[in-house]
Amino acid sequence: MNMEQLAHRMQLPREVLIGRQILNRVGDICRQLGLGASALILAGPHTHNIAGKRVISSLRERGYETSFLLVRESTMRQVKEVTEAIKESRSRIVLGVGGGKVIDVTKLASFYGNIPFISVPTAASHDGISSDRASVTDLEKPTSITAQAPLGIIADTEIVAQSPYKLTASGCGDIIAKYTAVRDWELAHKLKGEYYGEYASNLALMSAKLVMKNAKTICQNTEEGLRIVLEALLSCGVAMSIAGSSRPCSGSEHLFSHALTMRTPKPALHGEQCGVGAIMMAYLQKRDWRMVRERLKIIGAPVTSKELGVEPKDIVEALTLAHKIRPERYTILGSEGLTREAAENLAKTTGVID
Repeated sequence: MNMEQLAHRMQLPREVLIGRQILNRVGDICRQLGLGASALILAGPHTHNIAGKRVISSLRERGYETSFLLVRESTMRQVKEVTEAIKESRSRIVLGVGGGKVIDVTKLASFYGNIPFISVPTAASHDGISSDRASVTDLEKPTSITAQAPLGIIADTEIVAQSPYKLTASGCGDIIAKYTAVRDWELAHKLKGEYYGEYASNLALMSAKLVMKNAKTICQNTEEGLRIVLEALLSCGVAMSIAGSSRPCSGSEHLFSHALTMRTPKPALHGEQCGVGAIMMAYLQKRDWRMVRERLKIIGAPVTSKELGVEPKDIVEALTLAHKIRPERYTILGSEGLTREAAENLAKTTGVID
């Protein structure tokens, strides 16, 4: 194996700003980063009103020419539309102001358009706010694809605090899922000889443990708890950039979530499903699944199929299909997956279904 095969690229944010009422500093930060004089701002219908307009105002005050585009869906069609808008507007920087859909479209379109992007999250619902991975809904399978990491992240805690707490609880589920993801990665290293990065693994695991340790603070929905969640989400994104893949943050619990999204007509939030998946995968890994379940309950995240709003049969079906989502990614599910009987016993033993 030559050195090129051993190498992977690490993309890390150059500027991270978390605090109250900081959207008026967006223009200053873009200037400090030397990001040209024209910017394209992407936002959803709701996030444009609560944050997008303030971002545009800040940029204009610092002399930026601005263009705006509304993002309504996380699809490749929307990504292509934004990519064309980047070319037509000759923007030098793209800012994604919103939740997962907006930021995923932003990172993919900016990647295809070969310009940097700034992540301005309005919710703490999953680790996509800081990672180089993006998810779109119209691919053959609901898995993430490689794009680019944000050059900067600006998280206004006052804005994020206005989002439904359900989104923050979902973000916690996504973070706690790293508890099982890192064990899957280690398992793949030992059994399949896959590259394993101890630093990236420990960084992701530390984020999971931090959120579980502070579950009682987070559930109070205060700025202190919100900062813990945001910082943990940022750390998870950095862990993926250091690893050069989503391995430290996405294992069997994510495969379960993706399979459930495919199986059920009305899936729950990504992080909610990953949290429930982590309970069951921790059981298979012989880890403390009861602790995972308890911490999710304290935070207010779902721990059962009923709380997810999905049918028990879809949980069982997703468990049997999960290993097929990314067959090249070895996890505790193995290459053969679970039988229906084993899947049903797992879900019942961990209390996910009755």
